[in-house]
Amino acid sequence: MRKRILYAEADYGAMVRKNGYFVDKTEYIEKIEQVNNPVFLRPRRFGKSLFCRMLECYYNIRQKDEFEELFGHTWIGKNPTPLHNSFFVLHLDFSVIETGSMEKIERSFNHVCNLKIRTMVGLNRKWFQDRLAIDPEFGESASENLQKVLDFITFEDLPPLYVIIDEYDNFANQLIAGHKDRLYRQLMSNEGFLKTFFKTMKEGRKTSAIHNVFITGVLPVTIDELASGFNIGTFITLEPEFENMLGFTRSEADHLLDEIWQDYGFDPENRHEVDALIRNQYNGYRFIRPDGEALYNSTMLMYFLNYLTRYGQIPEYLTDLNLKTDLMWVKRITGSNPQHTEEFVTQLSTLNRIAYDKVFLVSKFNMSQFFEKGFFPVSFYYLGMLTKKDDFYLKLPNLNMRKIFVEYFNELHRIDVSTRHTEYMRQFISDLNLDSLFAGYWEQYVSQLPEAVFQQVNENFYRTTFYELCSRYLSRWFIWNVERSYPKGRTDLEFVGKFHESFAGIRMVIEFKYFSNAEFAKFKKSIADFELRKEDTEQIAGYAEGLKTEYPEAKVTLHVIYCFGNQGYRVFDL
Repeated sequence: MRKRILYAEADYGAMVRKNGYFVDKTEYIEKIEQVNNPVFLRPRRFGKSLFCRMLECYYNIRQKDEFEELFGHTWIGKNPTPLHNSFFVLHLDFSVIETGSMEKIERSFNHVCNLKIRTMVGLNRKWFQDRLAIDPEFGESASENLQKVLDFITFEDLPPLYVIIDEYDNFANQLIAGHKDRLYRQLMSNEGFLKTFFKTMKEGRKTSAIHNVFITGVLPVTIDELASGFNIGTFITLEPEFENMLGFTRSEADHLLDEIWQDYGFDPENRHEVDALIRNQYNGYRFIRPDGEALYNSTMLMYFLNYLTRYGQIPEYLTDLNLKTDLMWVKRITGSNPQHTEEFVTQLSTLNRIAYDKVFLVSKFNMSQFFEKGFFPVSFYYLGMLTKKDDFYLKLPNLNMRKIFVEYFNELHRIDVSTRHTEYMRQFISDLNLDSLFAGYWEQYVSQLPEAVFQQVNENFYRTTFYELCSRYLSRWFIWNVERSYPKGRTDLEFVGKFHESFAGIRMVIEFKYFSNAEFAKFKKSIADFELRKEDTEQIAGYAEGLKTEYPEAKVTLHVIYCFGNQGYRVFDL
């Protein structure tokens, strides 16, 4: 029976029992056992919750009889550690804690944690034997009930507790992003309920009533603020050994697609197209080494594969709507200073790079710095919107993120992208005339740009905004490659007809060249008299040579687009 794509499934046991595709990350369980109180941060949709659930299944003493079923097919199942199924597991998810007043936050925190503590005790009644009463309605705090459990474990010499905290910073981040500084300071006060809870866990580790504490989240702000209450955490987020613990490597994604192509009987001729598409859209994350192996956003890739396996087609829209919430983070973080916001978003839209201070990645990271201009790059690095380009710059990792930032750029500059472009986009589907398509873009989009923007534009800006606009209207028929590598270099932009639509096999390769107004003046000729340069012809012909070798049946057309500051453009069809 062929497997299923279980998109957004965060229950490891359900994934195994429903015969879902699974990228085996279980070897990291053994590595984590060597770390005291590991803290591992990654952006949203990178599989943190699924990994936490996998740890729960592995260590839960109640699931000992299920070990072979759940892990027999995995690396850890073939190489189990002595600690498997040895602990009571308290698995907390802080994302469900409500915000509001401090009283409401504390009440919600206690209620959520106490329910989990009571459930853990109840499910393990074989050991607790109804001798420990945990009732969320009694008004006792989560810290008090956790301490009762730890004392009972110590007194009765029971197996220790393994604590997993998922989304540890979720409700705190909502206060930070909402600029609720007073509430956040109250939350992090030394005598507050949150630090008290972490102090209780620290004491449990000291007495060995807690075997280990595994913490995941997105931002390091809260863990730094909690240091006085829980200064025993080991920050493994930036350690090379754990770089690939979440997200899919290229080889893991290739193996997954191999399985899917075999199970679903997809045409092998379409595989190259899909490989290129997912690398452009979902790959490109480098969290530690700029020259290391790039990672796929695993949940976003599964979103794509879920559609592909259900319908046998590439989805019209390649970005999960859940990703749009990332734009809200951009607005919240940068919104405190409109000038800095515009500079930040415009620089990424034009240059796709921004300088960062590596010290900020590993130094104390507190709430007051979160909204400072110098910290924007690091904040967005942890949020998964930027990744390492080299040791000095961060960049947008893939087309998904480029699209989000161009959308925000358009919003900041009040550029209309929704009403005035229909006719020339519709005409392109009839005649595939790139000259007319770019003319529409220039007349209807570029004409809206403020004069100040033209001091910063370059070929990357024209290429990216042209792609983003076309993707709004033409995604039913085309996908796009940006900076795709071939033996003789990287193409700027490619229109690729989807294999299941009317333009299947068509590839329009575009090379962009940009000249500022000052550079263009040196040519001493008008735009109409500007001629195609020999070196540009040779350059794009080199790309085409590699493309035709890889796709011998493709119908390839070559185009060079010259952009002259804000004065105009020329499109040449080779």
